[in-house]
Amino acid sequence: MLKISDAVNLAFHAMMILATDPDGAPMSVGAMAKRLRVSENHLAKVMQRLHKVGLVNSKRGPKGGFTLGQPAGTIRLLDVFESIEGPMVERECLLVEPMCNGSCCLLGGLLSSIHEQVRHHLANTTLSQVCAAMDQPTVAGFAVNHHPGQA
Repeated sequence: MLKISDAVNLAFHAMMILATDPDGAPMSVGAMAKRLRVSENHLAKVMQRLHKVGLVNSKRGPKGGFTLGQPAGTIRLLDVFESIEGPMVERECLLVEPMCNGSCCLLGGLLSSIHEQVRHHLANTTLSQVCAAMDQPTVAGFAVNHHPGQA
């Protein structure tokens, strides 16, 4: 039911890579794309959007790349989402043109409820909170879940 665009997904993951980088050195789009196994061109466009709103800083040159533009504790997931998609708008109907004017929706208030829950989570969760919630050890900056009996 919840669909997040590829661009927002890339933005979330790229921001997590930058937030979990222990030395905070600039990271190239190529290095991030390789870690995420995604298109470098697509990620470059996403990083440009994040840079435009000040969520990341950009440094040119051989040792250049991207760093967080603000402390991870001040960057909300909603800021990242809206830097890519624009303001989060509630959809009251699954159809492009609503047929029932909301008076007898077959889903009742489900869409509004889901929208409010997602918006609340994104607005009240920062990058540092997500980083703190991640289990150790990490691989490529992301938590690895270990299960009993697995190496």
